[in-house]
Amino acid sequence: MNDDKIIDLTDVALITCIVEAGRGDAVIQAAQALGTVGALVYHARGIGPRERLGLLGIAIEAEKDVVSLLVASDYQDVVFEAVYRAADLGRPGAGLAYITPIERLATYIPREVLERVSGPESAP
Repeated sequence: MNDDKIIDLTDVALITCIVEAGRGDAVIQAAQALGTVGALVYHARGIGPRERLGLLGIAIEAEKDVVSLLVASDYQDVVFEAVYRAADLGRPGAGLAYITPIERLATYIPREVLERVSGPESAP
């Protein structure tokens, strides 16, 4: 199916959570329990004040999980709070989470979903 019209979403936010290695699964499970259907997880190395405590101030690499979740703007606060609690971000050195508004998101959207959301006359 090759349509010329781009169908994009505008009420979307990106929640990014950077946590200790191995904690990413807990973040994903908390988000999925609220209906988030997908997540992007990747591993990273971080350097911060705690990692500079090695021998003679030499940086110690810290492994991190980075979890990115696309959510509807209406649910971003609820998902954000669940992610915060699942990652235990209220303790020092646990990580951080932030929300980035998405201006436009384009992807394949099945015709049935478009008709259900906007009515049959609006679908291409």
